[in-house]
Amino acid sequence: MIAIHPAFARLGEENAFAVLAKAAELQRQGRDIINLGIGQPDFKTPPHIVEAAVKALRDGEHGYTDATGIRPLREAVSADLRRRLGAEVSPELVLITPGGKVSMYMAILMFGAEGTEIVYPDPGFPIYRSMIDFTGATAVPNPMREENGFAFSAEETLSLITPRTRLLIVNSPANPTGGVTPPEEIDKLVAGLAAWPDVAILSDEIYGQLTYDGLAHRSLLDYPEIRDRLILLDGWSKTYAMTGWRLGYSVWPKAWREVARKLAVNSYSCVNSASQFAGIAALDGPQDSVAAMRAEFDRRRKAVVEGLNRLPGVTAVTPKGAFYAFPNVSGTGWKAKPLASALLEEAGVATIGGPDFGVFGEGYLRLSYAASLEAIERALARMADFLGRPASAKAG
Repeated sequence: MIAIHPAFARLGEENAFAVLAKAAELQRQGRDIINLGIGQPDFKTPPHIVEAAVKALRDGEHGYTDATGIRPLREAVSADLRRRLGAEVSPELVLITPGGKVSMYMAILMFGAEGTEIVYPDPGFPIYRSMIDFTGATAVPNPMREENGFAFSAEETLSLITPRTRLLIVNSPANPTGGVTPPEEIDKLVAGLAAWPDVAILSDEIYGQLTYDGLAHRSLLDYPEIRDRLILLDGWSKTYAMTGWRLGYSVWPKAWREVARKLAVNSYSCVNSASQFAGIAALDGPQDSVAAMRAEFDRRRKAVVEGLNRLPGVTAVTPKGAFYAFPNVSGTGWKAKPLASALLEEAGVATIGGPDFGVFGEGYLRLSYAASLEAIERALARMADFLGRPASAKAG
């Protein structure tokens, strides 16, 4: 058998898609499955965005575009960042990508190598760790602790940085926990990073418009002292219910943006043109759908946390952002992944075991409340029934 590069043996995956496939298979077998596993809004893309893509296709926008994205879309991103965050970002520093993962891939590939270290959130989005391992760099988990509301601690984060650290990944609001790091902790982190001028920063802010309880999103773009080494990741998937459109963007320091452009040319050439015109309509058009979706997620958030805290052996802190709850299930007597499997197979509820998000995820499940309130309530009832059974009945 022809051997492939050994780095590919280190590639992980995002188990949410494996759970999605398993749930779909059970549904094909006639099972009624409630899927709280996948992080995907159950809303449709707003009609004016869809119409912009249809118009682009009818107008003949069928060809390649600039690898960095069409200029009107990059200008729309710059205008949106100015409007929402007060950040001045040149369109020349924006890179349009086929989804957010590509920006992670590029940043980690740029800075990951044998002998280097990359600090990443744990529990965190699994592709961080997967790509770090792929590059041969040492993955250094930064614990996101329940007692901190799953926000990062600036002091603990800074303590993990060494002379071998090349990249620090931060994510707030966070997947899988819904944690939002307070502005004062971000202030401390940025101040402390002055001692580490050779550390690049990847700030994953894909959930930046999904915060609750009056919290305003604090972007790392707010800090001019780190702009020359900051890579911002954002996109349309979560905010505008556009997961399948595969449309994201990143903002790069001038020194690295050309490298990112070359990676784009060498990998995907460009993002499909119709999606890019849809992206312009999303940013430039009415934002009422964003506010409505956020309000509905807030309603579901409260319901899911209240319901989880009624389950035997389960406790849940209230997430401050994104659309995930990360309940502590250690009191149930189950390990997290076996519990997630049993809930799917026996109760018809798809969730994700915490260890799929890192070594500090044991004892937790991730539930997405990007499902209807009716589905959430039915799922909680099934979980209550399952967890209320005698231990022998659960095992059987």
